[in-house]
Amino acid sequence: MAVKIRLKRMGKKRQPSYRIVVVEEAAKRDGRTVAEIGRYDPLAEPEELDLDVAAALDWLGRGAQPTPAARRLLSRMGVLKAFHEQRYGRPTAEADRN
Repeated sequence: MAVKIRLKRMGKKRQPSYRIVVVEEAAKRDGRTVAEIGRYDPLAEPEELDLDVAAALDWLGRGAQPTPAARRLLSRMGVLKAFHEQRYGRPTAEADRN
């Protein structure tokens, strides 16, 4: 079964905060999670975004697909760029010298 990286809503009415979680694709929005990799609070001034970058890269490497909202947050933190460079490689300084 496919694995997704998506947001899980927390908080009270009209005071949302979110956890960035890894879940099975068929799970409900606030259902059972596989792993929690970060937190996002859009109401804080400025917005708070805490993310375990290593865990996010690990899950992306295992094939987890981010939802559009999660993709925006991962992109903002530079995780998608790092994943792309890790996956497709960038020439290192040593390779350029040889």
